[in-house]
Amino acid sequence: MTSRSHPAEQPGPGAALLLGGRSEIGLAVLRRLVAGGARTVVLAARRAETLDEQERELRAEGATTVHRVEFDADDLAAQRAVLDKVIGLVGALDVVVVAFGILGDQARAERDAGHALAVVHTDYTAHIGVLTELATLLRAQGRGTIVVFSSVAGVRVRRANYVYGSAKAGLDGFASGLADALAGSGVRLLLVRPGFVVGRMTEGMSPAPFSSTPEQVAQATVRALRSGRGEVWVPSVLRPLFGVMRLLPRAIWRRMPR
Repeated sequence: MTSRSHPAEQPGPGAALLLGGRSEIGLAVLRRLVAGGARTVVLAARRAETLDEQERELRAEGATTVHRVEFDADDLAAQRAVLDKVIGLVGALDVVVVAFGILGDQARAERDAGHALAVVHTDYTAHIGVLTELATLLRAQGRGTIVVFSSVAGVRVRRANYVYGSAKAGLDGFASGLADALAGSGVRLLLVRPGFVVGRMTEGMSPAPFSSTPEQVAQATVRALRSGRGEVWVPSVLRPLFGVMRLLPRAIWRRMPR
């Protein structure tokens, strides 16, 4: 892929950080940021030394500096140290894409409390920690944008994936409140609510109606960044659709698939 793939999408130059350096959606967003002028990027993930392919993709788009930082989202005590290291490497951050998470196994989570707690810890608790730290750091530098990926699974939690959905519901509420708290600080938060995304995370699952790809989610995300929006649904039809779905009787809703 080359930068000619997305010539119109230019959210502006500057250092960009991806928390979740292997995320398909996160990397697709970073490729577009690089195509738009960002030249310094940071990939933060477990086993950061193995991110060769991801670095090559970003350099092919035009990134001149690609840092790799070891990051375990579940290690709450180490989150601030990781972010401080990133700031030490790049000086300041323009965009932080928070794209780590796990889907988990719903059937297992219903009988294994440890697994249910692991899903919620990664998809909710770890996000709360890192978002709070990020907000503090970006407020101090007086600028920056945080991109948070929620999900329509959290808009109204379904029986079919209620453990994952409950974590996303909590994250959605926290991110919405944090966005309001950041108003006037020079820092903003973009909340992205995708539907079913056909990718590595959902491999082997039957796509739900109105599915999208990581590239489509990234395209909508970067467009929202450029326009200064605070939230975006992907695809956009999901917003009015879930307005109706919130009203469905519970007896019907509990039979809804993933």
